[in-house]
Amino acid sequence: MIGSFFSGADHRTRRNDESRMMKIAGLHSALRTAILAVVFSAGLSITGHADDFQAKLAYCKTCHGLSGQGYHGYYPMPRLAGQQPKYLENQLRAFIEHRRKNAIMANVAHALSPSMLSALAHHFRDLNPPPLGGGGSGGAVATGKRIYEEGLPESNVPACSACHGPDARGQDQIPRLAGQLPDYFYSKLVNWSAERGQNSSMPDSSAVMGPTSHNLTKSQIAAVAAYVSGLR
Repeated sequence: MIGSFFSGADHRTRRNDESRMMKIAGLHSALRTAILAVVFSAGLSITGHADDFQAKLAYCKTCHGLSGQGYHGYYPMPRLAGQQPKYLENQLRAFIEHRRKNAIMANVAHALSPSMLSALAHHFRDLNPPPLGGGGSGGAVATGKRIYEEGLPESNVPACSACHGPDARGQDQIPRLAGQLPDYFYSKLVNWSAERGQNSSMPDSSAVMGPTSHNLTKSQIAAVAAYVSGLR
């Protein structure tokens, strides 16, 4: 009897052990499945984000050039290559918030999430194609260099280099001017007050350029455009 009892007890113990092992194995299997599901879904998310980024980038390139170098067309398209990310992000938000007037870019910017906007801005910062140039004669370049470095005190125009730096590469929300297309530079400065600072309830950092753009003649603007367009 005693032997039979212990034999039955051992049998029940083995069955309990086997049951516990099966439960543990099931839990491990479920856990592995859950982990794989999380990893797989994260992979899909990363892949999806990468695909979305490439799609947005390809769209930018149709106007701004394969290397962000800009484009001389009926409407000059600005160079984005090497531009300060904070400036690009601020300007894209300006389109969204109607601080800056451009119907096409307002629609484009509305389709960008904050993270996508930042990713694109940092992508273009790291590009450095040669400038397209073609800004004007040697005399215009010399005049533009003098205005850029010294300003025009008699016209209350400060030196451009005071904000944009001696190399015209800008900083933070101050844009890079080096290598910018001269026709784009010229058109933006001539039309500054009609395109910038359009939302009075949201003051724009570009307001500081209002008096300067007003105090420069068109020929002086063209000269500065000629100079900065050739800088790298």
